[in-house]
Amino acid sequence: MQHLPARLVKSLSATSLPCTTTLQELASAHPKGVARVVLKKGKTQLFKDGSPMVYSGAVDRIIGRPPPRTGDIVLVADGAEKPIGWGMYNSVSMFCVRLMQLEEEATRNLSCALNMEKLLETRINEAIELRKSLGLPSASTNAFRLVNSEGDRLSGLIVDVFGDVAVIASSAAWVEKYKPEVEASVGRIDEINYINWRPSSEVLKEEGLDASNYKERDPSICPQRTKVTENGIFYAISLEGQKTGFYADQRENRQFISTISDGQRVLDMFCYSGGFALNAARGGAVNVIGVDSSLPAVELAKENIVLNNMDPGRITFLREDASEFMKGALSRNESWDIVILDPPKLAPRKKALQNASGMYRNLNSLAMQLTKRGGLLMTCSCSGAMTQSGMFLRILQGAASAAGRKITILREAGAACDHPIDPSYPEGKYLSNILLRVL
Repeated sequence: MQHLPARLVKSLSATSLPCTTTLQELASAHPKGVARVVLKKGKTQLFKDGSPMVYSGAVDRIIGRPPPRTGDIVLVADGAEKPIGWGMYNSVSMFCVRLMQLEEEATRNLSCALNMEKLLETRINEAIELRKSLGLPSASTNAFRLVNSEGDRLSGLIVDVFGDVAVIASSAAWVEKYKPEVEASVGRIDEINYINWRPSSEVLKEEGLDASNYKERDPSICPQRTKVTENGIFYAISLEGQKTGFYADQRENRQFISTISDGQRVLDMFCYSGGFALNAARGGAVNVIGVDSSLPAVELAKENIVLNNMDPGRITFLREDASEFMKGALSRNESWDIVILDPPKLAPRKKALQNASGMYRNLNSLAMQLTKRGGLLMTCSCSGAMTQSGMFLRILQGAASAAGRKITILREAGAACDHPIDPSYPEGKYLSNILLRVL
């Protein structure tokens, strides 16, 4: 409560008052004043039910002189101008406000009300305790997600932990504004010795920021590479690689593949650093091929063969375009017992769905033709727009028809449990992995 006048702080400490103190009272005492974002009629319940994102189209008017600036704390109010919560404002983004606390919660926890520094510290500590309850980190796994944006109630902030390195992915203007506070909270974790800041340039442009002005990793402070273990398998990680450097969300699905690969021939498409392929080999696959178009990814994957003392005669990584590889394999009448298809995000926005649908259909049709009849295909989508559209299963059915195959669904899974999802914000559910039997 360092921003509040001493007289109000004293009054808030009295045991008889916290239950009656309102956000409006706190805002009135705020030295800089707090603007109010008033919602349109009929929009209030959506946010009372927990949706953390206030779209600009849900806003009726903004009260405050001067008007709030991007990164400012604002109240969110109903049509009668009564505050229902508070959050971080953006004057440019379609996300006008990212809600941080509702009125009821703020009243219960006054130390965090209208105080982003304290809220950050509290939420990150809660995230640490949640991962500890899930057994992370452990002797066999030290790569995991510590903060998962809306799932940990810090919309726009992702923190992945890789051993003693924390990679912070920023995709909101408020995160950039509070960079020192974010780094301080993460830096207080005993195991963390290095912090790598990764601003999401394209997303931050939509937030009204020129990401070129935001510095990433300082090579003199943070290493370019590190090594982690996941379910007992070692991985070399490039901190300049894709996303945060490693896809920890697939950990449980990679382990599942290891349990069904004994004696099988396995093809891992879009393999990145070889996670599924390495698990298949560890699970007893007689032959494994991983394919990716990225040379740095393939080099990491090859390095991981050596790190894990695996037989290079049983596992191979190739740099090639996925579609071209699969078409070539079909022309040679090749097939595999298990095929994994885990393409990058093909539909980052709803407007890309139509084009992405065609790409998903074509890729899956090729993968189904490469799967032996009676074999297994694990097909994945990491596009939130696709997953939430409900179209993915229809696309797979269309792909099967085009391939002249029949499919049955054996298993559907999401992300690893350290990637919590806020159910009131369905766009957060971005990962779908479906295991199919192909006939």
